[in-house]
Amino acid sequence: MLYLFFSPLADQFQIFNLFNYLTFRTGGALMTALVVALVMGAPFIRWLKSKGSAQPIRADGPQSHIVTKAGTPTMGGFIILVGVLVGTLLFGDLKNPYLWVVIVVTAGFGAIGFIDDWRKVTKKSSDGLSGKGKLVLQFAVAGVAVVSMTYLLSSAPDVPDNFATSVAVPFMKDLMIPLSYGFYLFGMIVIVGASNAVNLTDGLDGLAIVPVMMAAACFGLIAYFVGNVVYSDYLFLNFTPGTAELAVICGSFIGAGMGFLWFNAPPAKVFMGDTGSLSLGGALGTMAVAVKHEIVLAIIGGLFVLEALSVMIQIASFKMFGKRVFKMAPIHHHFEKLGWAESTIVIRFWIIAFVLALIGLSTLKLR
Repeated sequence: MLYLFFSPLADQFQIFNLFNYLTFRTGGALMTALVVALVMGAPFIRWLKSKGSAQPIRADGPQSHIVTKAGTPTMGGFIILVGVLVGTLLFGDLKNPYLWVVIVVTAGFGAIGFIDDWRKVTKKSSDGLSGKGKLVLQFAVAGVAVVSMTYLLSSAPDVPDNFATSVAVPFMKDLMIPLSYGFYLFGMIVIVGASNAVNLTDGLDGLAIVPVMMAAACFGLIAYFVGNVVYSDYLFLNFTPGTAELAVICGSFIGAGMGFLWFNAPPAKVFMGDTGSLSLGGALGTMAVAVKHEIVLAIIGGLFVLEALSVMIQIASFKMFGKRVFKMAPIHHHFEKLGWAESTIVIRFWIIAFVLALIGLSTLKLR
């Protein structure tokens, strides 16, 4: 909004030329989202408590959670969503279609998560939307996003044939795997998978939000490089016109995430709930598809992949052999059962996420 208003005035007032710089607008979005989240946080948490929106604790979860986490309100992800939307709408180029695709997915997945959280709160149970119902809604939103982004890229000038429906292989300069119509299903799986992987990771205070901010920072850089013809050519990256603007929404995610972490730091005053985790993961998956770095998302978000795999392995092992591989899944609960302190698990997982983020970023140059 501010970009569209002030950018035309740059010729008359030099200071407004700042809005023509993507880096400035990304920083502005970050700071705006941070301030919004910090200002909104305390009164919103008080309102949640007044409505009795406490997070239902899993009956089969770690027993310590019944004491330490009972009564903590959920749906705190709404704080993140508001911060992200305000920061992005103020500093983003609202004529950019990719920006709107990510906004729609973020809001859509946030709405699905909100309904799920609301049902849990009103029923006073950990059972919200049915698993199948949630997946159907997620795939519907993701399908619209993938079709839209594929059309945008395929209709852009100077884009190779079949590039929009191909998958780039990390560390390989020219290797693209053409999927044709199969790409639509692949893209939807990336978005829905990322959403649910972040959701599974969100089980301890601060565990999910910091890796999400790391991933957002990485994809902000990736979008900035692949959306710029000069940088993409220098780094031997596939040029994806129009996607550089996604750096602005990545900045908003970082700022809103920091603001939320202020209240989510141990001991958490609020949980993000599915409202936050589903929308954050869905947004990351959407940006990965937009910039054609879907496989790199599995590296940068390797912690989320590990958490999701631990659940899959646990279920498969129990159904096939009647035995559990982990004391409890997702894997962060396994370490709780081993006696690790919650803060120890969270910080060590942050370190793992940071290392994986660096490895993911290295794919930009090592090819």
